[in-house]
Amino acid sequence: MTPEQARLRLTGAMTALVTPFTDGEVDLKQLTTLLRWQIEQGINGLVPCGTTGEAPTLSWEERLDIIALCVKIAGGRVPIIAGTGTNSTETTIAFSTTAEAFGADAALIVTPYYNRPSQEGIFRHFEAVARKISLPIIVYNVPARTGVDLSLETIERLAQIPTIVGIKDATGDVSRLSSLPAVLRRRFICLSGHDATSFGFNTMGGRGTISVVSNVAPRLCVEMHDACQQGDHHTARAIHHRLRPLIAALELESNPVPVKYALSLALGLSPDVRLPMTAVRPETETAIREAMLALSGSPDVAQSNAVLATSAPWRL
Repeated sequence: MTPEQARLRLTGAMTALVTPFTDGEVDLKQLTTLLRWQIEQGINGLVPCGTTGEAPTLSWEERLDIIALCVKIAGGRVPIIAGTGTNSTETTIAFSTTAEAFGADAALIVTPYYNRPSQEGIFRHFEAVARKISLPIIVYNVPARTGVDLSLETIERLAQIPTIVGIKDATGDVSRLSSLPAVLRRRFICLSGHDATSFGFNTMGGRGTISVVSNVAPRLCVEMHDACQQGDHHTARAIHHRLRPLIAALELESNPVPVKYALSLALGLSPDVRLPMTAVRPETETAIREAMLALSGSPDVAQSNAVLATSAPWRL
């Protein structure tokens, strides 16, 4: 995918995929189920091996198996944006180069974490990666997890690099988008990485969301983004209002613990996470069940397991 193609295709509702585990091992069969369902539901893109995919606990081989499967199942129908970022420039280059060889359409690269580089260091990190790979790059800014935040000046500098085509902004600060020059926003894809503020972000010029809640409700997320892009903010707001209780429930504990539990109800996938993540708390389970039942229109919270753990596909 060229940068020009990326600016057209890497938009809309894109799912930050979970990584299913069974007995501590990556379960590619369950991942296949999730991938096929996401595509059937009309999702605009798939993002494996990111925060939601528990990338820090995945081995190199596991990441490549996941990316290869995503590419195979997608078959060119939707773009695959592989999470390849680390806090080592050389390792990020190696991951990104290999992901490109395995058929990924773009790379999602997080700002270097833990070592807390300066703004100049962050810029040089991305500049070095961009020199070594031809994949379009989406910069991932999530200061709550990395300990560093991209300044507007650094974003503007990064946008001048031809293969850096956009940013996933997970700050939750909608005002940052309006601070970017309009000319930059027209050619630089600005994606929300925060479901709770995604409606506001996309009504202010955002081009889509790399979403957690779309693991469970892909069709609704696509419809919300389609409405935003068509200027139908009334419809988009109504859909987002429907999603808000589930979004809130999925934020009660560290991502991806709650969404994996939600997927266990929706599709029968394993809710298992790898340490240092731990299983969802009972009170969070209750909140998620109630939010999903409200979203599905079922009146009987007491029968939540019977309603949700069904062989019929979850249709939201």
